[in-house]
Amino acid sequence: MRTGATPFTDPAEVQGPLYAAASRLASRTGALHRARVRGRHAADVIADLAADAANPAPAVIADIGCGRGTTTLTLADRFPRARIAAIDLSAALLTATRNRTGSSGRAAALRADFHRLPLTDRSCDLIVAAFCLYHSPDPVSVITEIARCLTGEGTAVIAVKSADSYRELDRLMAASGLDPAAESRPSLYQAAHSGNIATLAETRLAVRRAVHETHLFVFPGLADAAEYLATSPKYDLPSALAGSAEALARALAARLPDQPVTATSIVTYLVTDPKPGTPR
Repeated sequence: MRTGATPFTDPAEVQGPLYAAASRLASRTGALHRARVRGRHAADVIADLAADAANPAPAVIADIGCGRGTTTLTLADRFPRARIAAIDLSAALLTATRNRTGSSGRAAALRADFHRLPLTDRSCDLIVAAFCLYHSPDPVSVITEIARCLTGEGTAVIAVKSADSYRELDRLMAASGLDPAAESRPSLYQAAHSGNIATLAETRLAVRRAVHETHLFVFPGLADAAEYLATSPKYDLPSALAGSAEALARALAARLPDQPVTATSIVTYLVTDPKPGTPR
């Protein structure tokens, strides 16, 4: 059985199975996007918030924890004259970002640890950190780096999820008997979540605006839910089921009635500025 820290803050997990291949993240996020029936696309919200806050338009942008580059592409479309650095620790995800941005030079992909950003002091007009701070055991150290790299008039947009995101799926897994401890296991998002992100950010940044959106997901059946569940690192599944949506769907169907599965999450967006007088 899994014990200890959440896999989202375990370096061996983050640098290993979680993001060693872009396909796992694509499967997990794809399943959520198909099931979402309420809540705006996060990349669009981030770009809207950045456009409202940044005046003039940012010339230099950093997308930290860029993943497969979805937000990077949206920012490139919204700010076509900006130079964008897409930063991630996963070589596989950076390759996916490069493939999606193409050879147009819309973004430079940089492999780096977000605790030590490869950016000079006060070099960025806009920094985005979307759904990545909960991968740090010390999110304030990442926020300190963000503050260091922002220009005096710069803006940082941070996005996280609520600690209780997808708890309905935990109940499903516990009820199936495939992972009886699913409900008692710590949240994947416990390091940085909707409930603590403002306090964390305010150690180094001034919070200008907070936006909370409830996202509702309806998976049409167990097989659809299994596409997400099989790639979530939270669950302690038998090896024959871990990573296989088809095998997990069959196991769930043998234990539970096949019916729609509903899940919820709160997504919180912070718009922040450099805090006056804070050492960089």
